[in-house]
Amino acid sequence: MKKLNKVFTKILFVLSVGGLSLSFFSCSTMSALTSITAQIGAATGVISQDMADSVSSSSEAIANAAEKITPEQEYYIGRAVAGNILGKYKLYQNASLENYLNKICQTLVINSEKPELYNGYHVAVLDSSEINAFASSGGHILITRGILACADSEDAIAAVLAHEISHIHLQHGIKAIKTSRITDAIMKTSQTALYVASDSKETAELVSTLDESVNDIVSKMVDSGYSQSNEYDADKNALKLMADAGYNPNAMKDMLTLLEANTKPSIGFGKTHPSAKNRLSRLEKEYAKYSVPNTTDSRKERFSKIKF
Repeated sequence: MKKLNKVFTKILFVLSVGGLSLSFFSCSTMSALTSITAQIGAATGVISQDMADSVSSSSEAIANAAEKITPEQEYYIGRAVAGNILGKYKLYQNASLENYLNKICQTLVINSEKPELYNGYHVAVLDSSEINAFASSGGHILITRGILACADSEDAIAAVLAHEISHIHLQHGIKAIKTSRITDAIMKTSQTALYVASDSKETAELVSTLDESVNDIVSKMVDSGYSQSNEYDADKNALKLMADAGYNPNAMKDMLTLLEANTKPSIGFGKTHPSAKNRLSRLEKEYAKYSVPNTTDSRKERFSKIKF
């Protein structure tokens, strides 16, 4: 009975700390207050030091989950992701090609809902024959020579860039980060709950292992690309970006057909995206929503001068 009362007292202590904080304070203040109160609880013997540390960690994780990610944070998060990608690929040194792609990018975003970002949009080329493209939050777009070589027109390149821009506009990367923050908060809150029942070192090690597993899953998700629903949504949004910029939305169909003929399921674009065949099927009814004069021929000459 005494042990049960002790556990009950601990639970009340944790709930009162979290409840009072949530009721009266902002996320950052809540985190600080909860941490201080937990440490007082440890000093007075109400809870153990391990549990106090767990409460502090939990409150910080919950505050992070609730915190709004600013445009500046989006940029730096995206830059870190892009830096990770650049650790695996070399940049292709071709100033005229890079300038050409960035002009297409600016044309696509100028009439969009997000014509400007914290540090603008930046397209760079990866020196790889692999067929792939990446987009990270804050306006970072990386595209391989391999996927450019598949394109047979500027409009087809615009389709690829519009798809990657759409990932940024729809905040697919940021939403994944928010999900991982919430997962982290849940895991650390679970850690606190387990400490209420047991202060053993074995419990701490168990929760630590679970936490690491969650991080592994998140890392794998990033390496494997966005979810299929994210990819389909990016395709749909890309058609609007193309139409608003004067590019032929049907070029998306052409590009996907070329990708279907040139990609393998286990490599590059085929590994991180749904099959081109499925994407073509999903977009079948979308093209009818847009009526854009076909001006593709007017861009043939400048496209022919670009060397991949």
